[in-house]
Amino acid sequence: MLAIKNNLMAANAARYLGQSYDALATSVERLSSGLRINSASDDAAGMAVRELMRADIAVLQQGARNAQDGVSLLQTMEGALQVIDNLLVRMQQLAEQASTGSYSSAQRLIMDNEFNEMANEVQRISTAT
Repeated sequence: MLAIKNNLMAANAARYLGQSYDALATSVERLSSGLRINSASDDAAGMAVRELMRADIAVLQQGARNAQDGVSLLQTMEGALQVIDNLLVRMQQLAEQASTGSYSSAQRLIMDNEFNEMANEVQRISTAT
């Protein structure tokens, strides 16, 4: 009878020791991760809320990246428009110079070539941007 009782006590001790190790492992997991909820067994409702919040955060982060991409696109377009503006101002100057009548045909041809090159550049920028 004494041997059976001792084995039962050893079995209980082993069971309690196993439970203690499980509790220790859970505590170490929580401490090492820094999270209050590591698995659904910790807090099922809390885990569901956490996952919904993570999804919301991911959506907001993507929205912020999209907004930044939009800002970058607008900055690129602004730079292109500045270049086009400079080209158009120069084209206007060339047109006014050529219309004065004080330049020879060869000089007006050079101005006309420059004007056409600038018009082509405006077209290239507008299609590429």
